[in-house]
Amino acid sequence: MIIIKTKEEINNMRKAGIILASCHKEIAKLIKPGISTNEIDQFAEKFMLEHGATPEQKGYNGYRFATCASINDVICHGFPSETALKDGDIVTIDMVVNLNGWLADSAWSYAVGSVAPEAQRLLNVTEESLYKGIAQAVIGNRIGDISHAIQTYAEAEGFSVVREFIGHGIGSIMHEEPQVPHYGPPGRGPRLKEGMVLTIEPMLNAGEWKSKLDSDGWTARTIDGRLSAQYEHTLAITEDGPFILTKL
Repeated sequence: MIIIKTKEEINNMRKAGIILASCHKEIAKLIKPGISTNEIDQFAEKFMLEHGATPEQKGYNGYRFATCASINDVICHGFPSETALKDGDIVTIDMVVNLNGWLADSAWSYAVGSVAPEAQRLLNVTEESLYKGIAQAVIGNRIGDISHAIQTYAEAEGFSVVREFIGHGIGSIMHEEPQVPHYGPPGRGPRLKEGMVLTIEPMLNAGEWKSKLDSDGWTARTIDGRLSAQYEHTLAITEDGPFILTKL
């Protein structure tokens, strides 16, 4: 069942989104060769707590961390660790903020130091694909219109779209209906209505779209070892168009 949010509930989620976006802004200053993703994770959790929020991912199905930290060929759900980031890496930090019971979810991919042109282009196209999808998140469109916009743009730029991991509704729980794939034909799926709140979170690969799972049961990697990137926002469907809740 798709849960329609009131304007007050959306405003509560926006407050969580501001904390999340502010945290990403500070993390961007920390990303450099030598820092570990565990240090980033600890910073993010401390930042949330200092702003009256909590990390919703921590404890979710036994997950131990406040963030997911996915480096290079890791598509998503990578564990923070003491391994230092290296010049030329790309890393995706994904987190969910809980503020007074209302959630916001956003992932951002970062370049570490100086990255190869292919890696930078992957980052640029992935970010742009997110906004191509968001542009379709208007009343009267269908979920498939978001999916199709992302896939056609990404594939025209020479990248593949991960199928196994998708966006979703969100509110007082992390995963609600509807599911939001980042591929597929237009004009399919639930029709978008005012008050729906979604995450759109395309994951693009430099090589094949398929993934494989590490033995930890969480970490998903590209099947061919090539790079992957992800950008994600939480947004509300409003009469004035898509309202991004996780952007400053």
